[in-house]
Amino acid sequence: MHLRKRILVTGGSGFLGSHLCERLLTQGHEVLCLDNFFSSARENVYHLMDNKRFELLRHDVTFPLFVEVDEIYNLACPASPIHYQHDPVQTIKTCVHGAINMLGLAKRTGARIFQASTSEVYGDPDQHPQTESYWGHVNPNGIRSCYDEGKRCAESLFFSYHRQHKLPIKVGRIFNTYGPRMHPNDGRVVSNFIMQALRGQPITIYGDGSQTRSFCYVDDLIDCMVRFMASPADFIGPMNMGNPGEFTIRQLAELVVELTNSSSSINFEPLPGDDPKQRRPDITLARTRLGWEPTITLREGLTKTIAYFDAQLTRQKSDPALQL
Repeated sequence: MHLRKRILVTGGSGFLGSHLCERLLTQGHEVLCLDNFFSSARENVYHLMDNKRFELLRHDVTFPLFVEVDEIYNLACPASPIHYQHDPVQTIKTCVHGAINMLGLAKRTGARIFQASTSEVYGDPDQHPQTESYWGHVNPNGIRSCYDEGKRCAESLFFSYHRQHKLPIKVGRIFNTYGPRMHPNDGRVVSNFIMQALRGQPITIYGDGSQTRSFCYVDDLIDCMVRFMASPADFIGPMNMGNPGEFTIRQLAELVVELTNSSSSINFEPLPGDDPKQRRPDITLARTRLGWEPTITLREGLTKTIAYFDAQLTRQKSDPALQL
């Protein structure tokens, strides 16, 4: 039986945040879900609204927040290139000012705080797979740097607060995660491929498709996040969180076509700037310290994700006012 806590989840109506809120509620906690709905949807948490231990608050983390909480999961930040490049200045502010405000809240309340960092802190890596000790290979002024460097600065802030104020922190570097409630038009490869396949459109691969990614199903990722938060206080990270299975983008496209039974062709377009050639987590630390590793295969996870997007498209056909 878990001791009931009051837990703040910033970015709580986003893809990962909504699944985290759901998991924390099933554990019996009170959940304050905070979001400004820039890249998320209220619909992601509609099914939680009747729960008396759930509260939804519209707020932007770049402004201070005054609430009483026991734990904070700081997930607030657009995570897809389309969204974070739309307003790069606001993305940096969300990463940096948001971290400062949430760390200040944690310091005042004595709350343990988790930072959703990212594999993007490794940039276009020249170490493979990436271990937590690797410092990264990041362009500080490219089109992706608003996110990459914003998250790197947030990590620096977390560790500085820990050293200077003995703040109880957890920093997790999240690798590609997918599943139901992803935004269908967020520009990320899994949602792109599935939507194109379901609509019978050509599947767009940028580059020659030989670049690799690792894909973690959302349920596995949330399990890791919750275990990490509950781990001993001296284990603060940074810790990689993701699936070490590695696939080429072309393999992903072919699997999506197979699972959707689609007639889509595969088209190749030029590779965008600063796009990493390979990305795969070394999860030795998570295995050793948390006893965690992913259990859901890419085929199994894609099947569940395709079913979700297929249902969304069916709803849109019956109600054209719905925007996907």
